Amino acid sequence: MKGKAVVFPDMNKVELRLVDIPEPSEEDVVIDVECSWISIGTESSYLRGERIAGEQRYIEGGPWPFPHVPGYQKVGIVKSIGSKVSKVSVGDRVFASVSKVSNMFFDEAGHISPAVTHENQVWKLPGGSIAEDYAGLVLTQVGYNCGMRPEFNSGDMTVVIGDGLVGQWAAQTLLHREGSVIVLGRHDERLSFLPSNIKSFNTKKIPLPDILSQFEAIKVVIDTVGDMETVSMLQPKMAHNSHLVSAGFLGEKGLVDIQTLRDQEITLHTPSGWQKERMDHTLLGIKEGWLKTSTLITDRFPIDKVDEAWRYIIETKSNVLGVLLEW
Repeated sequence: MKGKAVVFPDMNKVELRLVDIPEPSEEDVVIDVECSWISIGTESSYLRGERIAGEQRYIEGGPWPFPHVPGYQKVGIVKSIGSKVSKVSVGDRVFASVSKVSNMFFDEAGHISPAVTHENQVWKLPGGSIAEDYAGLVLTQVGYNCGMRPEFNSGDMTVVIGDGLVGQWAAQTLLHREGSVIVLGRHDERLSFLPSNIKSFNTKKIPLPDILSQFEAIKVVIDTVGDMETVSMLQPKMAHNSHLVSAGFLGEKGLVDIQTLRDQEITLHTPSGWQKERMDHTLLGIKEGWLKTSTLITDRFPIDKVDEAWRYIIETKSNVLGVLLEW
């Protein structure tokens, strides 16, 4: 069968193409996509050729990961189901992560419609749901996972490095758990999206040493951008038995001196990917309203303007948070 997909045919190139899709199996769900959410950090690193899979960086002389269909999150309406599918029905609004595609570097696809998706990568949404509220569910789950991993008590100081989407959702989760939350970012526009009871600093405007002079006994540090320099500057301010959560893509720069962590008995957490239980809990957080998602959408593009969407992302970095493709 055929379908439309966003394709990265080569480094720094984006197209909307008609692609080949495998015929659905008895365990597959076929979805007409309403909208898909761009994961700017991950997808950009693939577009630039920085990584080849998951957390695996590109190695000189290896195969370039092109062409491929990027992404891993979308919402749509179930068009048909296989004979062994039991969790969803035709007509349901669902979230889907990776779907199937043929004749690409990867056989998994994000921004594609119709989306032929195995049942275990499909989540039925609550009745009356607004599609865009759940379209970034995997990425929301990353922020949720970061914020749920470390142990701390109500009122403990928690610091998030990064003002992007993962940083926003990690901060929301820490706040939900009654942490005293501080976000270190570099963009006033993004920092303005944080809840009013979260303190934030723009490290481009205020030197980090001046900011750190206000900190003591940090219980949690969550690095969402792969900034080990800032982590190392924060570490002396971290409390005994504190927690470091690392979720940013580090490439070759992810070196951690275990001995220095041991001196303070710091626990290191390295969340990655998504799992059903975390996805279920994230979906519930969105439904309950304490995880805010669609309020972080700064830009929407029709799918036939996907090349414009990516030019805008690349050229307007500081103003961009959530980017939605409307199918």
